[in-house]
Amino acid sequence: MTSSAAISTPPVTTVAAQASSSDAAASDTITTGVAKGRDRLDSATSTSSLKESDITKLAPRSIGDLLRDVPGIRSEAATGEGLASVSIRGLPLASSGIKFVQLQEDGLPVLEFGDIQGLGPDSLIRADLNLSQVEVIRGGSASTFASNSPGGLVNFISKTGEVEGGAIALTGGLDYDQYRADFDVGGKLDDIARFHLGGFFRQGEGPRRTGYDAQRGGQVKLNVTKTFTGGYIRLYGKYLDDRSPFYDTVPVRATGSNTSPKVQEIASFDATRDMLLSRYIRTNLVLDGSNNPVVHDIAEGFTTKVKSVGLESQLDLAGWVVTERFRFSNVSGGFVTPFTSTFLPATQAAALLGGVGARLSYANGPLAGEGITDPATLNGNGLLAALNILNLRIRSYRNVTNDIRASRVWQVGDGDLTTTAGFYAARQTIARDALWSTMISDVRGDGRAALIDVTAASGRVLTQNGVYAYNLALAGGTRRRSVDLDYAVNAPFASANYHIGRIAIGASIRYDFGTAEGRVFGSDLGGGRVGTVARDIDGDGVISVPETRVGVTPLTSPAPVDYNYRYLSYSSGINFRIAEPLAVFARYSRGARANADRILFSPIVNIADGSLANRSAAYDPVKQAELGVKYRENGLTLNLTGFWAEAQDTNVDVVNSQIIQRDYRATGLEFEGGVRRGLFALTAGATYTDAEITRDAVNPAVVGNTPRHQAKLIFQATPQITTDRFSLGAVFIGTTGSYSQDTNVLKTPGFVTTNTFAQIRLTERLMLGVNASNLFDTLAITTFDEAAIPASGILRARPLNGRTVSATVRFDF
Repeated sequence: MTSSAAISTPPVTTVAAQASSSDAAASDTITTGVAKGRDRLDSATSTSSLKESDITKLAPRSIGDLLRDVPGIRSEAATGEGLASVSIRGLPLASSGIKFVQLQEDGLPVLEFGDIQGLGPDSLIRADLNLSQVEVIRGGSASTFASNSPGGLVNFISKTGEVEGGAIALTGGLDYDQYRADFDVGGKLDDIARFHLGGFFRQGEGPRRTGYDAQRGGQVKLNVTKTFTGGYIRLYGKYLDDRSPFYDTVPVRATGSNTSPKVQEIASFDATRDMLLSRYIRTNLVLDGSNNPVVHDIAEGFTTKVKSVGLESQLDLAGWVVTERFRFSNVSGGFVTPFTSTFLPATQAAALLGGVGARLSYANGPLAGEGITDPATLNGNGLLAALNILNLRIRSYRNVTNDIRASRVWQVGDGDLTTTAGFYAARQTIARDALWSTMISDVRGDGRAALIDVTAASGRVLTQNGVYAYNLALAGGTRRRSVDLDYAVNAPFASANYHIGRIAIGASIRYDFGTAEGRVFGSDLGGGRVGTVARDIDGDGVISVPETRVGVTPLTSPAPVDYNYRYLSYSSGINFRIAEPLAVFARYSRGARANADRILFSPIVNIADGSLANRSAAYDPVKQAELGVKYRENGLTLNLTGFWAEAQDTNVDVVNSQIIQRDYRATGLEFEGGVRRGLFALTAGATYTDAEITRDAVNPAVVGNTPRHQAKLIFQATPQITTDRFSLGAVFIGTTGSYSQDTNVLKTPGFVTTNTFAQIRLTERLMLGVNASNLFDTLAITTFDEAAIPASGILRARPLNGRTVSATVRFDF
């Protein structure tokens, strides 16, 4: 990782490892979130970057997993390929998703809002051989050089054919079922044109056991660049069609106290390798968004389909450098999975669902029809799961974005004044149907859990092939919802930076204004809207007990959404180059994040006319200050940044549907460093954060508490040895404990995970690599869904994957 305080991983050639300090400065340049790329020691920003060689060694299992290795970023990558919860420098994770940080691909956002329900921006990005590097900017000018990104920007930059040749890489899991093929090729088409083409395909069960191929799909990306005097024009396209499972909460047993829980895995279930999916739990019968019966395969998991085309150009026009970026993305898919399910002792669950004397039996699987005579010893853990099956049909998350800007460098006195002005426009569609059903299953791993039928003492069967209800029964049949919305975002922006001698002073401003328009459907809106009916959903001529609980969408009584917003963002900083290797900087910024679908189906939006009950809920402002020092010389880089932030968050918790309207404050220190001596290199980072809730309009009792999931310390360290023939190293990533919820009762234990990598160059063009993620199989729990240990001692935990080891053969040409 490279940054204003971390050096790049030494390349495999010893000659390159002896690069001069001037060469290092030339490569230590950031282009994301600034008007013009410049040496980090001349920029009043906190930045990092991951080069292709770094990413290859890390071999991340997901984008969320990759972001865990970036200092200052808190990434809860326990959900699989998408929907990671990500924040930065103490900004809150009041619900889920990526609210205050924007993920970009080649300078434009992949989704305008990072916390849209059901499909996060990390679900639309894959780390493959197309990826040249990842640039990260924390705070600072991120507030003014992009909309909805006050916390920071993460930009995934594609290769564009500057380097002739390509590679083919074949990867297989050594202790888990996955096979993957990657390729890329690029180079010149003629003297003024070049191209790059790449992609991947993979298939297998994945890092956790499901009993079927839960991962299958891939992507292809192509770009063509034509250069001319004074600029270039680039056309590019991307096709992604991929599916991967969502890793929901898993049961663990907790003893001890809330402040120091002792967490153990339950019998017949490995918390880091198993999940609630199974080869026997596949069929999901529901009414679709038009209230017609439909069957979906739970194996769909995350199904993500993206078709995007774009244009990027740069032109030198009368001394002005004009840059235009445009992209259209057609995004659709599905999300079928158990979501925040409930685990109960089987004897208690039988009585709760079927009354005194209720009996349990297997609905399917190898023991189909057999009765469960001793529920207390079922699978050695005595548990049943009430599976909340969320079936989210993403009809369209289409987005169109355009960013045009013009920059010019003026000679003013003895210094250079860089001015930039531009306009950003985006349109984001959110059209989806949220469908639910409730199933009962036993709790066991290895993809072999089976559905359970419940029969009352009277002999009346209360389930139908393991289905308890065709709605979200545990929440009273609520949360069946459809939305059809369009969000418009517009923003003029400008900046000026004056660099004279050792001093660089800069300021930038952005004015965002936008609208939210459309319709929403759901019984949660009230007003007599019906969300549950009795219906013969399977068409057998008989209405079973579960068929008296069928979720429907009240299509004839939509509620409008119709409001607008506007806010001002600004940022100003000064950087002083004390000496060639040493600089100090200070920056103050104000930005904001416009709210999208997270505030719907709550009193925040008036169901009569679609306006906001409180206009301040349209966006959440963030104020930040930074003061830092940066050093880089002779293979050593160091950075220490103090930060302060105040943030507002208006949200609705997706787990319990509670409204969140509160303010936060965070202060802390962020360290990054790197050293290289001969064959040895070490990069490291650590972030200390002291955060608290300063206001809560809904629950004042939590004021003064530490925000949930906020650890005091997160840290990373990567030691490695590199020669012209091999590279060997490890990645240590850790966190201290944090509270699972804002009530500050139950603490989630801290942990350290260890990843290792080894690469051997067998010939000049042939390389063999082995990567181990979570080598020591640590039970690394990112959080619990509960606020305290219940009487049963069973907690719903969100752990990272256990140990997975993969091997890669790569041929370069």
